[in-house]
Amino acid sequence: METFLPRYFAILDQYSQDKLQQGSLLVPILASSEEMVRNVDPALTNRDVFWQHFTQQTGLDRVYLEKGFDQFYQTEFRNLESITEKWPAAVELVRTSFAKRLQVVIATNPMFPRTAVEARLEWAGVPLSDFPYDLITSYENMHAVKPHLTYYQEILDIVGCRPENALMVGDDWQRDIEPAATLGLFTFWIQLSGTNPPDASLPTAYGSLEGLLARLQSSWLQRLAVPT
Repeated sequence: METFLPRYFAILDQYSQDKLQQGSLLVPILASSEEMVRNVDPALTNRDVFWQHFTQQTGLDRVYLEKGFDQFYQTEFRNLESITEKWPAAVELVRTSFAKRLQVVIATNPMFPRTAVEARLEWAGVPLSDFPYDLITSYENMHAVKPHLTYYQEILDIVGCRPENALMVGDDWQRDIEPAATLGLFTFWIQLSGTNPPDASLPTAYGSLEGLLARLQSSWLQRLAVPT
């Protein structure tokens, strides 16, 4: 994300100036994104929060701009694939999860439209066309973002799963591991090169994506479900 987000905001800002003829919208976009981070109102989707705040700030027409941004995600956004990288273990990890008849949720921070999330799944080699995910979180269907506990609880409610029967996998300690563990989910922290867990006792396990794949291919999940 340290590489992806700056480039993303740069091309989005350029698009708003060149194609939408609105000048730079980066400041209100960032401010409205922060409003999504603060929101936990169950009556408002993240999309509603973003656009309500954005139009209040700018006085611009929501219908016109939302249509323009939808076009952005269908076109210029796709050029960001060149700065992403496939992890071969990710494809096998998802394939193994479905082979084991697990419910699989793409619990990405729901601050992007569904179109953008689906594009990222394609770039990762795990597209929706190949895998029938139980849920893909996006700004259209969620009412909070990470690290709010309500985000994780909403996922559990949608798929009908109790916390003690769920495993959250993520590389972001504060947004993925801490809130999920607080809610009672099992957690696996993806340990990127050169990093160590801030608290090794918090996650259920941690290591590489390949290490997680090996665990799923064994009886690790079954052992987690057995009370000791």
